[in-house]
Amino acid sequence: MRSTFFRGAVTVATTVAASVALSGCLVGEGSGSIDNPDDTLTLDYATYSPLSLIIKEHGWLEEELTDQGVSVEWVYSAGSNRANENLRAEAIDVGSAAGSASLLNRANGAPVKTIAITNQPEWSALVTAEGSDVSSVEDLAGGTVAATRGTDPFFFVVQALQEHGVDPDSVEIQNLQHADGRQAMEQGSVDAWAGLDPIMAGAEAEGAQLMYRDVDLNTYNFLNATEEFIEEHPDRAQLVVDTYERARDWALQNPEETAEILAEEAGIEIDVAETVIFERSNLDISPVPGEDQLSVLSTIGPIFVDTGDVDRPEHIETALDEIFEPRFAEQTEEH
Repeated sequence: MRSTFFRGAVTVATTVAASVALSGCLVGEGSGSIDNPDDTLTLDYATYSPLSLIIKEHGWLEEELTDQGVSVEWVYSAGSNRANENLRAEAIDVGSAAGSASLLNRANGAPVKTIAITNQPEWSALVTAEGSDVSSVEDLAGGTVAATRGTDPFFFVVQALQEHGVDPDSVEIQNLQHADGRQAMEQGSVDAWAGLDPIMAGAEAEGAQLMYRDVDLNTYNFLNATEEFIEEHPDRAQLVVDTYERARDWALQNPEETAEILAEEAGIEIDVAETVIFERSNLDISPVPGEDQLSVLSTIGPIFVDTGDVDRPEHIETALDEIFEPRFAEQTEEH
C-alpha cells in the first residue's frame, strides 16, 4: 500500500445546450485542428490533472517512444469539456476528464473508454466573492451561478441545488469556462461560481469564500482514450497507463516537487498549489476503473436526463455498461 498524504432544468444561457453536451459538434478554440498522424501519440495535459503535468515535465513518454519513431504531442485542456471535444474529434488519443464528463461523453455516443483512474479529488465547490450576501445553497434560488457545462462543477451545482430543495429551474446557470466563471464571480455578474482547482484555490487565497463543499459531489479524474486508439495501438495505451502509474508513484514520493510543477504550469503561488495537492487530492488509489467509480456514476447519470444533456435513460445504462476498459490498469497493478 502506498503511503497516504493526499486527502483532503436548469436555466442556462441559450447557446449552451446545443453547443456542448447534446450534440457531437465541437466547440472551443482549436477543436479538431490538431494533426494526429499514426506515428504520433497525442494526449492532453491539464492543471486539474497533476499526473499529466509530471509526465510532461519529465518527458518520460518521449524517452520511450522516440527510438520507435513515434513523436509525442501535448494539447492543453482548459476543462473536461475541452478534453472531451478533442477526443470526439480524434484530435487527441488520450485525455483527462472528470468522471461525470466522461460518462456524459459516452452516453452521447462518443467512442471513448476509460483506461485508468488518476485521482479522487475534491476539486469543485460553490464559491462566492468576498463580502457576498450569499451564504447558503438556498440563497441561490432566483439567482445566477457560473459553471462550465459538461464538467464536474456544473453537475456539482445541480446536485447541490436538488439536495437543498432548490428548484434548479429557478437558478440561471451561465455556461462559462472555469477561469471566466471566476472573473464573473469576482466582478459581481453572477451570485456564485462552481469553481475548479487550481483556479478555485487561487481565488480562495485572494479572499473568495468556498460557500458550499461536499466531497461526495465530486467525481474521480478519469483517463480516457478513443476506441480506435485502443484497438490499433494497445501497446501505446499500455505505455500511457504505465507512465501515469510511474507519475503517481513519483508524486507520492515527491509531494513538494509535485506542488512546484503545478504552481509553475498553472501560474499560481506555491501555497495555492500545495492546497490543491495536499488537501484536495487523493492520488493514493487504484488505477483500475471499477465498482467505486460505477457507484458514483450511477448516482449522477439520471441528472443528465433531468438537465436535458442526454435524451433517454437507456443511453446512460448503455454507457455505464461500456465505458470502462480496465485491462491496461489491471496489467499495471500486477507489476
